Amino acid sequence: MTRRPLLILAAAAATLLVPTAWAPARAQTPAARPIRLIVPYAPGGPLDLVARALAAAVKDSLGTVIVENKPGAGGNLGADLAAKAAPDGSTLVMGAVATHAINPWLFAKMPYDPIRDFTPITRVAEVPNVLVMNSETAQRLGIGSVHDLVQYARRHPAQLNYGSGGTGSAGHLAGEMFKAQAGVFMVHIPYAGGNPAQLALLSGQVDLNFDNLASASVNIKAGKLRAIAVTSARRASAMPEVPTIAESGKADGLGQFDVSTWFGLFGPARLPPEVLARLNKAFVEALHTPDVKARMASLMAEPSPTTPEQFAAFVRAELAKYEKVVKASGAKVD
Repeated sequence: MTRRPLLILAAAAATLLVPTAWAPARAQTPAARPIRLIVPYAPGGPLDLVARALAAAVKDSLGTVIVENKPGAGGNLGADLAAKAAPDGSTLVMGAVATHAINPWLFAKMPYDPIRDFTPITRVAEVPNVLVMNSETAQRLGIGSVHDLVQYARRHPAQLNYGSGGTGSAGHLAGEMFKAQAGVFMVHIPYAGGNPAQLALLSGQVDLNFDNLASASVNIKAGKLRAIAVTSARRASAMPEVPTIAESGKADGLGQFDVSTWFGLFGPARLPPEVLARLNKAFVEALHTPDVKARMASLMAEPSPTTPEQFAAFVRAELAKYEKVVKASGAKVD
C-alpha cells in the first residue's frame, strides 16, 4: 500500500474516535443531563414557586432543571440529600434561613453541617416579615409605632402576647430577638402553622405577630391588621411607607434589629470552581429576567443575588446570629 492511502485511513480512524473520546467529558457538564433542584418544603410555597421560575429561566444556559420537593424535618431532609450528592453540579438545593441558620441550633441532632457540607452559589431572595397588630387592639391600647409598643410592654410586663407558626419558627425567633433587644417580656403562643397564628391574631386571641409580609398584606390593606414595622434592615419595596423596626425603635434599643426570611442556592461541598462559576452566572442572570421578577413581586420577595463568596459570608453571619437567639429562646426540637 502506498503512503497516501495509509494517511487517508489514519485520518478516518481518528475522526471515528473523536466522539467516543469526548463523550464522557461532555456527560459531566451541568448542561449534559438534567439538574436536580431540591426544594426541602412542600409544593406551593415561596421557595417552590421561585425555584420553578428559575428552572425555566436557566433552561437555555444550563439545560433542563427538574424541581423536586422533599419536605420533612423542617427542611433538613431535602437539604441533607443535596449535602450527600456528588459534587458535580447535577444536584442543588434551595436552602433557607431555617435549613442553614436556625435548624442547626434548634435540632438536637443534625444530619449535615450547614457550612462544611455545602457550597454556597448565590442568595436568591429575602422575604420581609412585618410586625402586625390586630387593628382594634392597637387602637384600644394606643399603639401606633414600635416606640409605643415598647413603652406599653415596659409598663405592662407579660400582659401582651404574640403568636407564631410554632416554636423555633421565624416569627417566634423574631419575637424573642425583639424582647431581648428592647428589654421587654411578652408571652409567646405557638400555633401549628402560620395560618392558624394569623387567624388567632385576626380574632383577637393574640395581640401581635411577626408575620410574613405577603401573607399579612391582604389584611393590612383591608384595615384588619395594623403594620407597625417591617423586621428587615431596609424598608420593603411593596410597602415603602412602613418603617423598619431598626429605624423606628432606635431609641428603644432596637437600632440593630434585622430579621428576614431568606433563601438561596447551594450545591454539595467541593463543587469544582468552574462549575460553581457557571451556576452562579446562570442563576444571577435569571434573577434579572422579567418572568422571575414578576414571580418575586407576586410574593413580595426582594431579589438579592450575590457572588458565592458574599453568600458564604452572609450564611456564616446568619448562623452566628441565630445561635444566640435560639439559645436565648430555649427552643429545641428533639
